[in-house]
Amino acid sequence: MNLEEHYSKLYKESIRKISSNDYEIDDLIDVDSDKRFGITLLIEPPLQVKNEIQNFLKELRNLEPNQYCYPNSDIHITILSIISCYNGFNLNKINLPDYVNVIKKCLPSVLNTEINFKGITASTSCVMVQGFMNNTVIDDIRDSLRIEFKESGLEHTIDERYTIKTAHSTVFRFKKTLDKKDDFLKLIEKYRDYDFGSFSIDNFELVYNDWYQRANHVKKLHKFGVINA
Repeated sequence: MNLEEHYSKLYKESIRKISSNDYEIDDLIDVDSDKRFGITLLIEPPLQVKNEIQNFLKELRNLEPNQYCYPNSDIHITILSIISCYNGFNLNKINLPDYVNVIKKCLPSVLNTEINFKGITASTSCVMVQGFMNNTVIDDIRDSLRIEFKESGLEHTIDERYTIKTAHSTVFRFKKTLDKKDDFLKLIEKYRDYDFGSFSIDNFELVYNDWYQRANHVKKLHKFGVINA
């Protein structure tokens, strides 16, 4: 898949809808009783890259203080949602070592992968930082996970919501009507091609998480270390 074309198409379609007030407001972000949980394999960008993102979010926050901006602790790239968040899921329902063993089969011990966070795109519910990979390793890992989990018989919901093919990071969600929509759109356009930085992958993490990957709800289950050659 051509990521640049994919992100560009998503951006153009979403900005057109947002301009027409056709965007989705998330009513559950501030609801303490939200019990949607699942397990996810993810990676975290380094602090330097996260801080660049926070500079962008600071401008958004100053402009639209009633929206939801991700703190550094919650910024991540989803490699694969193994069990998508749903009401009633808890870790007692699964045998964690089985999941760890399947994932280990799919991860190479040595990587030569770099991700460049460059520019932003959007959907009708959120704003995302665009991630570009220098090779197909992450796609290969995802394909391997899909095969292994399908054959394992373990509970999973891989690809049931959508098939993930990118290395983006969601950093902003709509939780109220935009107060300054035109200025918001101008600011988004300003960062359309901004270079937030590049980084190598040092490890993968399997986590138990809520819908938004909020740190106070995330439980780290296993870290898979890799060597980046």
